[in-house]
Order: sequence, then C-alpha cells, then structure tokens
Amino acid sequence: MQRVAVQPADQSARTERNAPRRAGRLRRGLVCAAAVPAVALFATACSSDSDSGAQGTGSASDTGTVTSPTGDSTAASPTVQAAKYQKLPEPCAVLSKKTLTELVPKGVKSGKEGSSDDVATRNSCSWSSLDNNGVKGSQFRWLNISFLRFDSDANRGSGEKQAEAYYTSQLQDAQSVSGAKNTKSEPVTGAGDQATAVRYDLKKKEGAFKQQTVVARVANVVVTLDYNGAGLAGEKTPSADTLTKAAEKAAKEAVASVSTANGSGTAPSSPAATPSKSASKSPSASASPSKSSAKKS
Repeated sequence: MQRVAVQPADQSARTERNAPRRAGRLRRGLVCAAAVPAVALFATACSSDSDSGAQGTGSASDTGTVTSPTGDSTAASPTVQAAKYQKLPEPCAVLSKKTLTELVPKGVKSGKEGSSDDVATRNSCSWSSLDNNGVKGSQFRWLNISFLRFDSDANRGSGEKQAEAYYTSQLQDAQSVSGAKNTKSEPVTGAGDQATAVRYDLKKKEGAFKQQTVVARVANVVVTLDYNGAGLAGEKTPSADTLTKAAEKAAKEAVASVSTANGSGTAPSSPAATPSKSASKSPSASASPSKSSAKKS
C-alpha cells in the first residue's frame, strides 16, 4: 500500500501565506533590475551635460579672471598711456608779431578765431592780407592755423596713435587737392615729431595762387597750417619758395606753442595782436582750396 506524505495543516497554511510575499519580492526585484539601465542612462546624461558646460565659454573665478577650458586665464586689457598734452594754445596768439608781419603784412590784426564747441580739443585762427597797389594790382595773402588734440581712449587707443592716423589723413588730403598743379612734398625738421610741407599751384579766376600746407604732429596734437598767396589784377605771382619758407617758420612757432600752453617751452617773443571779431573782406573764399582750409575769413 503506497504511503502518501501529508503536510501538516499548519505548514501548508504557512506556505500559502508566504507565497504572496515571495511573489512580491520577485516582482520588486524584476522592477529594480529593469530600472538600473534607465538610472545609469540618466546618470550618464547628467554627466555629459556637466562636461559640456565646463567646455563652454569659460568660468569666472573669484578674482574676476575668465578661465578657459585649457586652464589659461584671459588677461585684462592693458592700460592705455595717458595723452601727453591736455590743453591747446589760443590759436590767434601762437605767432609772434614779426612772423605775422612777414606772412600777412596788411593783416596782422585781422586774426579771426574759428568756432569750436570745445577749444581744449580743437581750435583755429585765420588771417588775411590785401596789399592794394591800385592800377598796378595787389598782393593777396591768406593764413590759417588749426589745432586738433586727441585724448587716450581704451577703445580707440592712445592719443598719440590717433594723432598719427589723423596726421597721415591730413597729409593725404593736402597732396590730393582737385585741380592742383606741380604738387611737391618735403619733410620739415624742427616742427614736432612729424612734419611735412606740401605746396602746389592752383589757378583761380582771380589769379594764379601758390598754396602751402604744413601738417605737423607733436605727441597727441596735430597742427595744420595753410598759407597761400597770389598776385591779383596784373601783379606778379609770389615766389613759391619764399612762401614755403615763411609757412614752415610759422608752423614751427605754432608747434612750439603747444608745449608752452601745457607748461613747458618758450612762448613767441612778441605776442600777436588780440584777434578781431571779424576779418577784413578779401578774396579768401576762392583762395583757400585745400580741404583743411574749410574755415575762411
């Protein structure tokens, strides 16, 4: 007779009671096993985002220095050197009376200061002279001196560098005047850091004009001197060599006045006369052909 093992009733009951627990543990294990790859993937994605952020535009340290991905730091912009000259001279008083008498013999007191919204940055003065000899004709002269000062700027650079660029621009303008003939340029010594004289002939309805332009730079200031002369109504045309020599002399005085205005150098031995409110009537409007001679008497 075959014996059949019979579980005790209490053990069978325990088995039945524990079965749901084992099933629950099994399900939780499967869920956790399935979740591991997703968690690992999420962790990997977060790590990737963190790395890409570190490789962006760099991070600012506590000192304000920007650090690049390679560990190098971006240095701050270098300090721009301060401009040497902070003032400009009074334009109508930069030439001695002797020099003015030589350049504009009949117009020493005709100085007229140009308009400016900031005389410490830009200013100018012009003179005119008409020596009328009646039926024998007349000699005309016109002189203009302008100053432009540049301040140092973190974006535009030092005042001296800006002045160098403007000096070059002014020189190119003087050398490319429309209608000019026999244009010649020559360096001028003793007139600041850079100086060039440009001369040419220009035919006008009033007569044949001899134009001289001297462009000079002293540190952060550019001085432009325009001087022209003509023999009108049959009078003899003046010598270009004589006019150029006089223009260069005046330019040197004007350049020296910049240092004087800023507390160094020597002022002209004989100060020029006080400028008048308005210059005398003359044919200067047609006798001032260069671009730098925009302000006329």
